[in-house]
Amino acid sequence: MVLEIRISNFFSIRDEIVIDFRAANIKSANSLALADNIFEQNKTNILKTIVLYGANASGKSNIIKAIRFCHAMVYESHLHNENTSFNFQPFKFNGYNNKPSNYFIRFENNGLEYEYAFSLIRQSIIKESLYYYPKGRITKIFTRDEQAGKTKKEKYSFGDQIKRPMDVAENTSNKTLYISRASQMDREIGKEVFNYFHSQFILNYLGFGASAIETLSNQNRLQLIEAIKIADSDIVDVKIKVLKKPGRHFNADVKTMTLTVEDFVQDYLQIKTYHKTDPSTAFDFLKEESQGTIKLFFIMLTILDVVKNNKVLLIDEIEDSLHPKIIDYLFKLFRAGEKAQLLCTTHNTLFLDFKKVRKDQIYFANKKLDGSTDLYSLYDYSDFRDTMDLEKAYLQGRFDAVPFVNDSQEKIKTLLYG
Repeated sequence: MVLEIRISNFFSIRDEIVIDFRAANIKSANSLALADNIFEQNKTNILKTIVLYGANASGKSNIIKAIRFCHAMVYESHLHNENTSFNFQPFKFNGYNNKPSNYFIRFENNGLEYEYAFSLIRQSIIKESLYYYPKGRITKIFTRDEQAGKTKKEKYSFGDQIKRPMDVAENTSNKTLYISRASQMDREIGKEVFNYFHSQFILNYLGFGASAIETLSNQNRLQLIEAIKIADSDIVDVKIKVLKKPGRHFNADVKTMTLTVEDFVQDYLQIKTYHKTDPSTAFDFLKEESQGTIKLFFIMLTILDVVKNNKVLLIDEIEDSLHPKIIDYLFKLFRAGEKAQLLCTTHNTLFLDFKKVRKDQIYFANKKLDGSTDLYSLYDYSDFRDTMDLEKAYLQGRFDAVPFVNDSQEKIKTLLYG
């Protein structure tokens, strides 16, 4: 599970922003009625879902993109060579283009809480650190500072958790995260952290190999069919056949997320759907079903896995191609789960409802005058009670984070006719 994320100097994010999944102490009747929106871990209440709102170009998608990039660094950086230039952009104004970018995540995996952080510029890693809490007290696993000296011994400091830690350091270039190399070199804590990023923190709806899709669809077949019926109640059955195995995980590009559903399955899977009008007649899923139904199918494959196995899911514009009732259903799946978590962005204001969300589950992204992204929680507005109309207040600009649109007739006529 994720407890906290901090990001600075990535894309439009200049100053540090904080996303905190640790629930606030809210005692209002509405919040107390939403007990399914949180779960308890080590005497701390944790949020199951956080939703980011903001105008177009406010930077909320950049927050998602920055997290995806940083996680990709963990499980890809051991492949980098001397010519690698990291695929991100620091904040471009006020000299920040030459300053380090920073990522910090506090998370729990297999009963242990960790704090992992690194700083980098586009050409190299600058700093990296990993701490954990084996008995409730913070303990150093390693720290790294590439500017602390010329030798590896000057740059690195270790606790006693990693066997032969300097062997890993000697094989870690300034293009590579130590934790990525430690996992590759079969160090246990390195593998623990690597597997959390790679297997427990899911960066998008896509990311499974064909065989994994077959397994998921078989394990969750009945739930999958029921979910698809929400999008198209005429579907009564779904059958999946693996045509050939890709031999590796066929992941979307975590930096751009450009892979389409068709790219993902057309060469590897045969998916047929059957409708209640004639259950014996097969439909080619990718060619004959609606885009909304296709998308929901792959969404549900991922979400059923995420919810059942208490993973974390990261989604940008969760409402894309989906009806609001389906999105509401997806949120209900997370509320029904035990410890699965969702971080997403949306423009859909129908979910700004205190009967569905707590104040600490809503964040707003806003573009400041200098072009940078500011992020803040609705919980910061102590004078806004959860008995008020949240959707109306948001659309009226009470929390900023909405576009200013001059839609007067005079302005529109000038736009159209000059």
